[in-house]
Amino acid sequence: MNSVVLIGNAGGNAEVKSFENGKLANFSLATNERYMRGSEQVTKTDWHRVVAWGKLADQVEELVVKGKYIKVEGKLVNRNYTNKDNQKVYITEVQVLKVSEAGNDEN
Repeated sequence: MNSVVLIGNAGGNAEVKSFENGKLANFSLATNERYMRGSEQVTKTDWHRVVAWGKLADQVEELVVKGKYIKVEGKLVNRNYTNKDNQKVYITEVQVLKVSEAGNDEN
């Protein structure tokens, strides 16, 4: 099963592109993990690439603004392309299946 749930802060406003067959929205999401190292509390931040298509892109466009605390449910998607230097670039993204304000699963 390919399932991901992330709760964190939007790194910026959603970027939306329109195409003939619908919209694509993408944004970055920062998740934080806090733990103790001896007597010191350490925070580790991970950044995730998130994408949404179609009606979900519309929802992301309205909901995702920089700093907002949101919950993303989705799946991991891997893709690759060849860049201008003729090097293969590999990307892992979270494809949105559901998005809501964190703590509010009604959306």
